[in-house]
Amino acid sequence: MQTDNKPHTNRVAIYVRVSTVYQVDKDSLPMQRQELLDYSRVMLHTEDCVIFEDAGYSGKNTDRPKYQEMMSQIRNHAFTHLLVWKIDRISRNLLDFASMYQELKDLGVVFVSKNEQFDTSTAMGEAMLKIILVFAELERNMTSERVHATMVSRASSGLWNGGRIPYGYSYDPETSIFSIIEKEAEVVRLIHDKYEEYRSQGMVTRHLNVNLIPTRSGALWNIIGVYKILTSVFYCGDYRYNVHKDANSGKKRDKSEWITYRDHHVPIISRDQKERILRILDDNSKVKYRSSPYGSLNKKIHVFNGLVFCGTCGRAMGGSPVGSKKSWQYSKYACYTLRQFKSGCRCKASSDPIIGEFTINFILNMLSAQKNIDSINSLPDLQSVLLNGDTFREIDFLNTDGLQDLYDFLHSPQIRSVLYGKAASKERKKKDASELSNLRKRRIASERALDRLTNLYLYDNTAISETEFISRKQKIMEQIEDLDEQIGLLNASSDEKLIDDISFIQRASEFIIAQKLSSRNYIYYKNLATSVDPGVLRDFFYGIIDGIIITSGRVTKIIFRNGLAFDFAYKTKAPEE
Repeated sequence: MQTDNKPHTNRVAIYVRVSTVYQVDKDSLPMQRQELLDYSRVMLHTEDCVIFEDAGYSGKNTDRPKYQEMMSQIRNHAFTHLLVWKIDRISRNLLDFASMYQELKDLGVVFVSKNEQFDTSTAMGEAMLKIILVFAELERNMTSERVHATMVSRASSGLWNGGRIPYGYSYDPETSIFSIIEKEAEVVRLIHDKYEEYRSQGMVTRHLNVNLIPTRSGALWNIIGVYKILTSVFYCGDYRYNVHKDANSGKKRDKSEWITYRDHHVPIISRDQKERILRILDDNSKVKYRSSPYGSLNKKIHVFNGLVFCGTCGRAMGGSPVGSKKSWQYSKYACYTLRQFKSGCRCKASSDPIIGEFTINFILNMLSAQKNIDSINSLPDLQSVLLNGDTFREIDFLNTDGLQDLYDFLHSPQIRSVLYGKAASKERKKKDASELSNLRKRRIASERALDRLTNLYLYDNTAISETEFISRKQKIMEQIEDLDEQIGLLNASSDEKLIDDISFIQRASEFIIAQKLSSRNYIYYKNLATSVDPGVLRDFFYGIIDGIIITSGRVTKIIFRNGLAFDFAYKTKAPEE
């Protein structure tokens, strides 16, 4: 028995779709519409039809607005039949179509393809549909493989396959030659040199922005842009291709599949320096992952693992438990060089009580300076506030650059007007979410344009040449890479993101307020550590700190994730190690 919301006579949903290639051949939209209306009237005995039309969308997947609207109405029992010109108008993907077809069967809706002359109300029609769809998918996969093989072959021969022209270079498509833009090349060299000096992407990024060095577009640098330059072998003269599984995926292929054409163009930096940079990045990445709560299943959480580095040899310092579980079991941090080789670096170990008390009180003093900025009129005034408390009685002075950066930072209008608490944080998250949504929509549109272009090249060899395809693809890929960079900056985890100055203040202040510490002049780290879950402490420090340098068992430098960095000069020399 039919329910009231089901049509009692045949009612047909007509779906038509064309991609760019089909807009220039006989299967045009007007012709599809008219012939399907005629077919419905003659063969399905009804003129009760609704046309759903997606123009310029690929059949690779079902992410199409009118298709989704049609399926929504079918699920509400609005139609008895779904009529298409060809089955590949619905989808060229077998899994997508199989899922849709099973849903149609469950809903009692008949699928009819006009051009293949079958409908699924018969067993033969259903079998033929499945066979044809298998070959449709096979054709797509084979042509995609052909294009991929062509691109890999071109890259193996040193031919450029398109994409954004790397910063520091220009490209002449007529001669296929890359040339150095010297002004940009100076920045590339500066980025590599400063990273070797700082070992912090955040500090490099802040250095560029504080010194008013713009990107190619004239914007501020971000940590993702710096990271891409540091990791790219293009700057030592090599062209690398076939790294990612597809043009729109962040997943990488096995290294054995990568194509690297050495000495492809004039280098900006030496191969030796690039190899040193990549080793530092790899070491830091391994340390961060191994030390992260997400990269380890160890029950014991070492709060500062992955954040503390040896001031003597530069390697990470690893934590091990000390003390009794019945009282307070804290962590001791020793240099990996000493732990692994028992020789070489003689850096003295440090521990949670020393690092934690020093760091949390320095952050508390930074927030105090922010609250009382109207009474701070000079760098000595600021230093006095920052070194308030017993923990800092042995500190003689802070580096002038760090003080000046913080002084300018705290006097900026944005920081002076920032609101503490959840309201400000929620407002910022809401703004970020809206911006992220818009960027993702623009990326989907760019992906669709790339898909239409690829279909044009794959399915109509006379419509577009290989040279034109690569040229157009390059422009679209540049748009996608720009959007990926902006999306990555908004969506990056705290382990890889350079937080802005407002977020830095908010994260620090919200933690202090949440722990009811904002009214205190001094924080005893043991009391804090025994009253707060170590995971919460770890997340807090990871969220705002990029690195802590330990020399002779004492904190000699703190680098924050917004790029601020402070060197601490002690009054007395540390005991011999």
